[in-house]
Amino acid sequence: MVLANIATLVLCNLHQIAALLFQEESSVGWDPISLWKQMGVLAKIVVVILFLMSGWSIGIMIDRALAYSAARSQSRAFAPAVAGALKDGKIDEAIKIADRNKKSHLAKVVAAGLQEFKAHGESKELPGEEIEASRRALERAEAIVHAELKRGLSGLATIGSTAPFVGLFGTVVGILNAFKGISSAKATGLAAVAGGISEALVTTAIGLFVAIPAVWVFNYFTGRVEAFDVEMDNSSSELIDYFLKQRNARR
Repeated sequence: MVLANIATLVLCNLHQIAALLFQEESSVGWDPISLWKQMGVLAKIVVVILFLMSGWSIGIMIDRALAYSAARSQSRAFAPAVAGALKDGKIDEAIKIADRNKKSHLAKVVAAGLQEFKAHGESKELPGEEIEASRRALERAEAIVHAELKRGLSGLATIGSTAPFVGLFGTVVGILNAFKGISSAKATGLAAVAGGISEALVTTAIGLFVAIPAVWVFNYFTGRVEAFDVEMDNSSSELIDYFLKQRNARR
């Protein structure tokens, strides 16, 4: 009997309950424009900062991807060409080949060693010093090229490590706004906290969206730079061996 009375009461007031629920749900929009309008000033600043960080990281990714692709493709063409020139003893031709492949990391290093070896070989003031001078030139060139290859990667690392904390700041601001909404409305319903909770969730999600790709790409690019370093070390060692053979042949 009691259950029947409760059911009758619910059915009679069903339209009022539905109107109340739909009113609470419509008070919060979950599309991007509505979420932006519902955010406070601090939350909007956090979102803008995160989007700037995202744009910066995307710019670095594109720049480094193009640079590494060009270095790889030109090095593949440069290596056999310069090897053939050196095999025939044509150092001048090898230097010209290196100058035509300015984006190749191998060409930059090999060109520095060849130019130093040629300069000291033609000089009468420092006989026998061409090998050590070439070795030092190769080391300097490797250090310079390594720095060029790593350009921008520190920015990716910074974005990857700080973006979650920037998003966390937005999360804290959103939670504070949620409590502020509870205090202002003197209620604990969904409508009182929806705005603050939406701020917290959005800033957290954007922070992770910015950080995760930055960390992944940073690790990938770091691996490519290490591979380039190995290739430059091997090329330097092979070039020093070539210089030693050339000096012995002169004797």
